[in-house]
Amino acid sequence: MRIRATVAAVTGALALSALVVPAAQAADSAPSYNAAAAKVLSHTAGKSALKAAAEPADLGVTFSNLKIASAIKVGTTNHVTASVSYTMTYDASYVLGSDDFDNGPFIYKESTGGMLLGQAPASCTSTSATTASCKGLIDVYPAENDLLNVDAGTWKAGALALQYSTGASAETVGLGTTHVQRYSRLTVNASPEPVKKGKTITVTGALTRANWEDHKYHGYTKQSVKLQFRKKSSSTYTTLKTITSDSSGNLKTTTTAKEDGYFRYAFVGTTTTPAVNATGDFVDVQ
Repeated sequence: MRIRATVAAVTGALALSALVVPAAQAADSAPSYNAAAAKVLSHTAGKSALKAAAEPADLGVTFSNLKIASAIKVGTTNHVTASVSYTMTYDASYVLGSDDFDNGPFIYKESTGGMLLGQAPASCTSTSATTASCKGLIDVYPAENDLLNVDAGTWKAGALALQYSTGASAETVGLGTTHVQRYSRLTVNASPEPVKKGKTITVTGALTRANWEDHKYHGYTKQSVKLQFRKKSSSTYTTLKTITSDSSGNLKTTTTAKEDGYFRYAFVGTTTTPAVNATGDFVDVQ
């Protein structure tokens, strides 16, 4: 789920005045973690809002030891999840396992005000009287416009805790980083097939990546891509040359036919777009 807010900065505990649920009502119906967390975090999106909280906030909760994948690769339609683990330290203000309290991870990009969190709260296991080991998810729904193209790149990670009945909350930010990337595709076609030894082989292809705004794939332009070859009897590719994708993301080059084998293009990736290798195209050299 995505949040993009422009509310003024706050630090430490975050007010949940719009979210406070009467105790009787809280007992009769299960609160929505996703909606509650979204309201908390809507106050923190933006450059000045997200500052690492060194001291416990209202709930006496802090987070540490956060671990998240180095990259989250997101296409145009499919739901994507990223697992996050962390340690939660708490005092008597937070009751672990109570329906009135929850916590979970989130990631954010300061330059765009983007923020992503999970549909459900994290699950925690007590490791001492004041600490717990927690695991949660970040959910991304590109088909529901969770992301804009400018959101691709480096994001920071944090975690929050909240109490439904009182509106109290706590968060720790700046706990780690990940790259949210536009999923990439790479094709190759080597021809003619078959070809006589010593003749020219033309290798074409295209490098494309997800556009999160129109939900289609478009050419990734002016990118360095390697042409690689693998002998029929080998499992290892070697690089023959490096070329640049054109203004439409297309690739085209030539090479000399020497022996049977597979040609492919290989892209090393960028901070906004993951590495990808095309499936090798076999050429029979006669």
